Amino acid sequence: MSTTVNATVPPTDANGLIHGLSVEEFQSLSKSCLDARALAYCPYSRFRVGASLLIHPSPSSPTTPHIISGANIENASYPVGTCAERSAMGTAILQGHRYGSFKAIGVSTDMTEFCSPCGMCRQFLREFCEDSVPIFMFSSEGKVEVKTLGELLPMSFGPEKLLGREGEGEKVKSA
Repeated sequence: MSTTVNATVPPTDANGLIHGLSVEEFQSLSKSCLDARALAYCPYSRFRVGASLLIHPSPSSPTTPHIISGANIENASYPVGTCAERSAMGTAILQGHRYGSFKAIGVSTDMTEFCSPCGMCRQFLREFCEDSVPIFMFSSEGKVEVKTLGELLPMSFGPEKLLGREGEGEKVKSA
């Protein structure tokens, strides 16, 4: 298993942003998902995954990145494990975050290639994230590839497609 590495900062746009994130937000997101990877419980696959969710800034702390992380958790009944992305999102939901709360997602593995969230996690993330949310995929070497959720899950089916969610009488509106 490789050790945690710091991700190199990709080029910024004319506004000094990296796919909509400040350099500080990018560095916090990369560090937290790389650190979460080290906490994975995967004695069967030995495939460590860390994931982190960057929450949109709140009015009370607009400059401090708020990040929620998770790691994959396996058990002896192999298909009953939980992926890192769903682990992080479950924690975020328990903390009161909902659709529209998420600014970016980071995912890291021990692979030298980039690894995106699995299909189940893509659909799970889509329940709480807009198509435009960037997903930063970190390699074991700290390199990064970025795709939006919409690019990874084209023609997606999200909550805004359903009628009457949580007692509402009309379609859920996108944030």
